Amino acid sequence: MTLWDFNILVEHWDQFMAGLGQTILASLFGLIGSLVLGTLIAILRIAPFRILKAIGAIYVEFIRNIPLLVVVFFFFLGLPALGVPVDPFTSGTLGLMVYTAAFIAEAIRAGIQAVPSGQTEAARSSGLSYVQNMRYIILPQAIKIVLPAIGNQLINLVKNSSVLGVIAGLDLMYYADLINLSTFKGIPVYTFVALFYLLLTVPLSLAVHYMERRFARSN
Repeated sequence: MTLWDFNILVEHWDQFMAGLGQTILASLFGLIGSLVLGTLIAILRIAPFRILKAIGAIYVEFIRNIPLLVVVFFFFLGLPALGVPVDPFTSGTLGLMVYTAAFIAEAIRAGIQAVPSGQTEAARSSGLSYVQNMRYIILPQAIKIVLPAIGNQLINLVKNSSVLGVIAGLDLMYYADLINLSTFKGIPVYTFVALFYLLLTVPLSLAVHYMERRFARSN
């Protein structure tokens, strides 16, 4: 069996494209959701109130120490059991978002703590509220500091989206498994899948490096 059997790609092009489209959608929604949720959790982690700090810490420690697949199955099986109807694609995307947000939160928290404390004191003396200080002073600097770490987590999210195939999320891995079962040509099938994932992750990695250089010049 050859590594490059292009007949596989041609004959099953529609399935590959359907799976790639779902993978892109899940990754896009997961990226946006995990950034928003991760930022909120990071703010809770350094909030001046103990109860908020505790909520943020519990979330991060709980999510980071369980497998992604368990998180995905919680939404896939748990929400319907609670009377909340959810399709496999949505449950998988929610799992990706919640899981990745815990890692992004820790990265942003580290960035916030790396910002000199004098920045916060200056903001308070200027009459800015805690929320305004975070929004306009601290978070923009923190994100610049930890951009590489955040970028790595977002790239991991794209690769982790393959977990949707386990719950019939109709993603790239799901269709790859179907094609493999019908053709018994696993090597070329998963080789092309690897290339499709590279098409997603390499531009994202280059974009992160570009933004990192831009921020460095602006500093």
